Amino acid sequence: MHSPNTASEEVCSDSIIDGKEDTLQNSVRSETTLKNSSSLHKIKGDGYSKVLVLYTGGTIGMLRTESGVYAPETSIMEKRIKLYPQLHDTTAAEDYAIEHPEKNFMILPDTGETARVLYVIREYVPLLDSSNMTMDDWIRIAMDIKESYEQYNGFVVLHGTDTMAYTASALSFMLENLGKTVVITGSQIPLYEARSDGRDNLMNALIVAGNYVIPEVTILFNNKLFRGNRTSKISTSNLDAFNSPNLPPLAKMGIGIHVEWRNVYRPSSIEKFNVHSLLNRNVGLLRLFPSITVEVVRAFLSPPIEGVVLQTYGAGNGPSQRRDLFDEFKRAFRRGVIIVNCTQCSLGQVDPSYETGSALMDVGVVPGSDMTPEAALTKLSYVLSKKEWSLQTKRTMMEANLRGELTVHKDAKFEDLDVITAVVKTLNLSSAEEVDALRDAISPAILCSIVSEGNLEKLEIMRQFGAYLSACDYDYKTPLHIACSDGNLKIVEYLLKHGASIHMRDREHRTPLMNAVVNDHHEVIKLIVKAGGYLNLPSLTIGEMLCSYAKQGDLTRLESLRLAGADLNDPDCTNRTCLHYAAEMNLEEVVSYLLKHNVCKSAQDLYGRTACDIAKVLEHDSLVKLLQLENAD
Repeated sequence: MHSPNTASEEVCSDSIIDGKEDTLQNSVRSETTLKNSSSLHKIKGDGYSKVLVLYTGGTIGMLRTESGVYAPETSIMEKRIKLYPQLHDTTAAEDYAIEHPEKNFMILPDTGETARVLYVIREYVPLLDSSNMTMDDWIRIAMDIKESYEQYNGFVVLHGTDTMAYTASALSFMLENLGKTVVITGSQIPLYEARSDGRDNLMNALIVAGNYVIPEVTILFNNKLFRGNRTSKISTSNLDAFNSPNLPPLAKMGIGIHVEWRNVYRPSSIEKFNVHSLLNRNVGLLRLFPSITVEVVRAFLSPPIEGVVLQTYGAGNGPSQRRDLFDEFKRAFRRGVIIVNCTQCSLGQVDPSYETGSALMDVGVVPGSDMTPEAALTKLSYVLSKKEWSLQTKRTMMEANLRGELTVHKDAKFEDLDVITAVVKTLNLSSAEEVDALRDAISPAILCSIVSEGNLEKLEIMRQFGAYLSACDYDYKTPLHIACSDGNLKIVEYLLKHGASIHMRDREHRTPLMNAVVNDHHEVIKLIVKAGGYLNLPSLTIGEMLCSYAKQGDLTRLESLRLAGADLNDPDCTNRTCLHYAAEMNLEEVVSYLLKHNVCKSAQDLYGRTACDIAKVLEHDSLVKLLQLENAD
């Protein structure tokens, strides 16, 4: 098991735009290593992405014991994975280790995606069969993701299949304002056996987590990526063990990986990522059956129970002639128990238009639409634990679509033909596949053009027609990249409120935040940071940038970097800080700015000199007085 690296060691770094900054990066790069390492050079050139794998247990890591049963085996997962070339490129790993001897990553082979995936496995102790998973384990997984959130580009959770849907559903609610990809996977056959489905599942999960910003908790199984809170286990023996009955897969793995971006959930708040680690355990599932006794229902609804998922017949129907049962539901409602009506059927949803379903609503039962039992139960646990919400708000939230867990039907607001429909008619396209392919090809260019114009009205029209607002053009730039470059605060705010991802990277691996920084749009930077954006750059790179701009006297760019989260004390490769350079160049305004923001005055370079020492040697008397005055204070 590896401990996570510090945030300053983020491997997925934004490329620096200015030529001066490229020179700074090149000066600290080992030319000898690059010349002798083609695999490493390819990772450097094409970009690479860092994924944390949380190995909780399950069939994927089990071995057959002498008695013929499967049991988890500790401390062998990483060793065994390194034996499979489709999961670990030994040559690339050795080359990477030359330049980064302190890091121990495994590396996927080149799969043709934008980035090579570097990953580290954190093994849980003890390893668990998923049948033994509890709410405490969900909380542990969530907190581990929180702890490492800014250090990795995506996350993979290796998990047993039996309760995988419960874990995925719970995490989808607990991980609030999630902006990165979380993939849960496992296998029906252990990874170490010849016919294992685990190797493909793990490889696909790593590719998705490392290359696609799908800000959801998902389940990947048998070449399909499902929304976690829409998924249930459907088979104990087939490799196609999971299904999402009321929502198509978010992605399918064939010769290529096709993502249905229009189905990806889009958050609507400008908030940083957070983990809600408190869950209410007084919840349960009650499945109706013919002739169920009132004593069973009464006992089930008794304290300390606070929330119940009631699995009813068909479209949410209950035995309306059983007044004894309905009286118990009504009493529970009056005590503050939240009862959610979900159908026992896999397909379809609760429809209160039937008399027997409407009768349940009359006694306070909340319709659960098409939620799976796993999603409804974990959502109840999450909602009931929200102490800041009133009981009525909690009931309302159970009917609301919080993480894409239920279907909400909306009427379209626009009836006119959009530009894509017009092109479809002109080209005489007929099949749905042709129309979707055209839409996927044209929408990004149209969106980026609209954003560049700053036309909020047209952008809203595109959104109403179902356009995916994080769609990228041929340079992998998204509308948010364009808006941040242009400094259009209203467009940036609109995009963030409608689910645009702050973590998407363009062809040069720049995030929208970096675009705002290099164009010095301070209000945009503040908004992106509020939404959870951060500089995913190594501290050395940040130090080189700060020193360069301090030397140039560029206060505006220094402020941009500071607002984006840069530590003004980060040094360059000679251990000099931006204060050293400002003192050397006799830039009193820059020195005053840095002192105002509490830059460390006692920091020493490789020769043991402080900024004040440099000012004295160069006879910058006014700076010496300023630095000594600050030291005296």
